[in-house]
Amino acid sequence: MTEQSGEVTVEFLEAFADAWNRHDVDGLMSFMTDDCIFESSGGENACGTRYEGAEAVRKGYLKSWKDFPDAQWNNARHFVQGDRGVSEWIFTGTNADGKRSEVAGCDIFTFRDGKILVKNSYRKNRPLI
Repeated sequence: MTEQSGEVTVEFLEAFADAWNRHDVDGLMSFMTDDCIFESSGGENACGTRYEGAEAVRKGYLKSWKDFPDAQWNNARHFVQGDRGVSEWIFTGTNADGKRSEVAGCDIFTFRDGKILVKNSYRKNRPLI
């Protein structure tokens, strides 16, 4: 993980994205604060499904790979401005029924003390193929 004086960098977000593509939940959690929040791109609430706290966020992250075992977030681009940041990517994955997803998406981050406090995810709505 890359930190500079408690400030998050683009390299930090690149390493976070790499952990997603390795399906490395321990690596991902090392980037998160203990009181982190993950707002997924789908769910019943306006914010998607909201996972609060490290244990819940870990379960939410693992669900991503359960739903799409071959999930990848490719062509990532990142920027950081103060305590906020964005990652844009193309999500690809195949669900248990063999249907494939390929959609553009992004994460909007809030940082605190050199780690991710909030990961708010968005994906385009497109039928599985």
